[in-house]
Parts: sequence; structure tokens; C-alpha cells
Amino acid sequence: MSPFATDTLNLLSDRELEVLGHLAEGHTYTSIARRMNLSPHTVDTYLRRIRGKAGVSNRAHLMLLALQATRLPEFGLTQV
Repeated sequence: MSPFATDTLNLLSDRELEVLGHLAEGHTYTSIARRMNLSPHTVDTYLRRIRGKAGVSNRAHLMLLALQATRLPEFGLTQV
């Protein structure tokens, strides 16, 4: 795990981490919205904020961050 990923994950709110965990499990925006009782627009907003905080520009990099987060028990995300 890179120090960058750990530092980035420390910037995220609990809800942003939850969304990131669902993304790492392979859920779509709509599926994440249903699971969290949110609108898809709200999920998109969370993911845009995560991308901004992480400085990533695309979904592929966001997925890499999500998968790395599942390997850190301190963030409470499940292993895929």
C-alpha cells in the first residue's frame, strides 16, 4: 500500500469510504444508491468528491484506490 493511498483515504468521510467500498465490490452507481438509500446523483457527487480529494481523473484510478482501500483494515472496508 502506498503512503499516497493511505494519506488520501484519511481525507475521506465515513460515507465516502462506504461508497468507495461498494465500488470496490463491483456495484454500479445505481446499485450503490439503492444499498445506501441515496439517489444515484448523490452517489455520483460522493465519487466526484473522492476523485477530487484523491487527485484522480478517471474511474480506473478511482477503482485502483478502492481496491487498495479494501486491503487496509483501519478503513473498515471488506476484502473483495
